[in-house]
Amino acid sequence: MNRVSKLAAAAFLASMSFAGASYAADSVAMNWAPELEQTLATFNKPFNVEYTDDYNTADGDDSNPNAVALPAPEVQKLQAAIQSNKALSRRLVRKGVILDDVVNAQQAGDGSVTFWLR
Repeated sequence: MNRVSKLAAAAFLASMSFAGASYAADSVAMNWAPELEQTLATFNKPFNVEYTDDYNTADGDDSNPNAVALPAPEVQKLQAAIQSNKALSRRLVRKGVILDDVVNAQQAGDGSVTFWLR
């Protein structure tokens, strides 16, 4: 019986490891351009606005790997996805965001999005 218990515990731990890896992969994939564009086209949740310049200082104390602009073609697709969602566009503009200044977006695990502006 002891061997059975050990085998069951090992199987349980192994399955939890795979579940965790799958969750991590899903959270990374949700920030890839195609998935993020689909999300933003219908996005209706809370969001944050951050500025890339606030995190990319010369001293590097406030560096943030997410506070960088995407390549130009990706920025255009991102902005197009935002503009296709009229409700989101209005909410961003009410917050003082110039839509052409959005250069990146990152979705959090809770479904909220941080928009990065130049």
